[in-house]
Amino acid sequence: MIGTLRKDHRPYILKRFYVNYQKWYTNHFLRPQFDYLGRGVTFMKPWHVEIFGGPICLGDYANVIATPDKKVRITVWSTLETGGSITIGKYCLICPGVRILAATAITIGDGVMFAQSAQITDSDWHGVYNRCNTVGQTAPVKIGDNAWIGDSAIICKGVTIGENSIIGAGSVVVKDVPANVIAAGNPAVVVRVLDSNQVYKTRAEWFAHPRELAAEFEQIDRQAMEGNTWMGWFRSIVLPRKGD
Repeated sequence: MIGTLRKDHRPYILKRFYVNYQKWYTNHFLRPQFDYLGRGVTFMKPWHVEIFGGPICLGDYANVIATPDKKVRITVWSTLETGGSITIGKYCLICPGVRILAATAITIGDGVMFAQSAQITDSDWHGVYNRCNTVGQTAPVKIGDNAWIGDSAIICKGVTIGENSIIGAGSVVVKDVPANVIAAGNPAVVVRVLDSNQVYKTRAEWFAHPRELAAEFEQIDRQAMEGNTWMGWFRSIVLPRKGD
């Protein structure tokens, strides 16, 4: 059986209002918390995104998705000795529940995808013997362009992940992962080398023509919501039927 998407009963004008409200919220409440927030960045439910500390930079055309039960948290918690920064490149995808926590430095390349509940940290956050130490042992983390971090994976301090590599769901990465491989497990090890003859289609290519892409999505919305009425939307909320 092939599943189908539930119909969005909202009138198109209501959908546009909601999208614009998310943009306003992002610019009013989130943008001041970033040292750099790029062009074309989109946040879905930005009121469930928590930004703390800095400097934090998020590149152009990144997509951040949050939900009430899985907030996105991007945090720099440093000391005078460790400094601390997070730099996220262009075209990245950050899904619900992702946590990025830096005491020293986390650097993420372009087009990196983080699946739901992935965690990246460059610190132990407490000393093994000194539990009063606020950050413990720290070492920078670097994730290369076009990497894909799977659901609930944990990237630990001092790790470098090469470009195009995939980290399997639930993996715990404690050592470097080379480029163009799949690594999985706890601790994660390389389980497959990607085919060097295959051509990658990256998120950078997808966003190469952002205006045309935005117009395409708008046209899809218009077609999907054609004929929707305010009364039909209200009915779907107070008197939902099977399939709503």
